[in-house]
Amino acid sequence: MSNCIFCKIAGGEIPKEFLFEDDRVVAFKDLHPQAPVHILVIPREHYHSIKEAQDEALVGHMFTAAKKAAEKLAVTDYRLVINTGPQAGQSVFHLHLHLLGGRFMAWPPG
Repeated sequence: MSNCIFCKIAGGEIPKEFLFEDDRVVAFKDLHPQAPVHILVIPREHYHSIKEAQDEALVGHMFTAAKKAAEKLAVTDYRLVINTGPQAGQSVFHLHLHLLGGRFMAWPPG
């Protein structure tokens, strides 16, 4: 999608330092972190949300990429989150996985 910021990042149109990248996904630090460590993992292919992603291997690969990005930053304890829809907190409508770490995470979340 031509106006999707995450498509522009994944395609190299907006420069970003990637903590992990391959032909399917990229991982980078969130511009507005909600924890000391806040990484986003996005597929290069555009999906509006997890509801549109039919590729189970891709979704699993996003989790593996998150693990590798965490290892690169030496983060051992973290939370993985996928927000789906505006009421769940999704603000960029391109499937993405949040990795949050570097602080205590309460449960249930606030």
